[in-house]
Amino acid sequence: MLIGEVARRSGISARMLRHYESLGLVRPSSRTGSGYREYSDADIRRIFHIESLRSLGLSLKETARALDDPAFAPAALVGDLIDRTRERMAAEERLLTRLSRIDAAGPADWEDVLQAVALLQALVSKSAGARQRAALAATGETAPLPADALAEAALNEADPNVAGALRWALARSDDDVPPLLTQGLDSPLPAVRERAVRTLAELPGDRATPHLRDALAHPDEAVRGCAALALGARGHTEAVPTLVGMIVAGRNDTDAADALGVLCDTPGTADGITDALVTHLTADATRPPARGRLTQALGDIPGPRAARALASLTEDDDPAVALTAAYLLRLRGTK
Repeated sequence: MLIGEVARRSGISARMLRHYESLGLVRPSSRTGSGYREYSDADIRRIFHIESLRSLGLSLKETARALDDPAFAPAALVGDLIDRTRERMAAEERLLTRLSRIDAAGPADWEDVLQAVALLQALVSKSAGARQRAALAATGETAPLPADALAEAALNEADPNVAGALRWALARSDDDVPPLLTQGLDSPLPAVRERAVRTLAELPGDRATPHLRDALAHPDEAVRGCAALALGARGHTEAVPTLVGMIVAGRNDTDAADALGVLCDTPGTADGITDALVTHLTADATRPPARGRLTQALGDIPGPRAARALASLTEDDDPAVALTAAYLLRLRGTK
């Protein structure tokens, strides 16, 4: 079969067939009396084998080795092809994400496009200063960066100054930021989970409140604690059990007690907080240090019920608790 007929039947151009021949991939079995290449059935089968291997992503050099080296083991090469394909797909996904973010920025002209590209590059710079400047500039009127780019950067940012700038930028964003951040709560990395809940806690208004409420049931105690502090500062009483638990555990107990004091400004809340503190104070499993912290917290709760509880504690079997309760009662009397 002559080269023209092979090209027609195989769909491979005559030029490519000649290229394969120049590389030694295909060698026509014979030539006609006029010197034209003549391909046998075996030659054509080899051509199809070449195309099949190339469709898997093999280079021409790798294809030649696969066909001609008797010792060739395909498993290793296939594994390498899988790795290369995954890397290529990841690179394409990163490119798609970047293009989508530039598109979301709504650039008016190429200057805006270039500015968005520069900000996106700066957000992943090795320089903390460059990242911070990018965060501060990301909410500008010209091609502002979309919230998903800022949220991704915030979840991965270890530098406290840069992280603060990113939280500031997210707080100023008009996009629906909380769902982007809650993805970080599912991260296997504790640091990412903590960044996610801290950033949620600093969003203004009530848009993060439902997500913070959900975070109260999170298995990570650091996430639960940060959510409870944020909700307590906003006057949401569902944070009370977690805040009391933080006092018992001695984890950010001072902040938790302050949050309980803020919640007492909500009508009808002080007595419920008092009861929660007293329940733990009287529990057999509550250790002495925790009882001391609970007594201190009780001193910040207004109302007669908290006062009666403190009066009862002045006769506690633990001298430290009794002295603390007596001192707090005296302070209440001087106010």
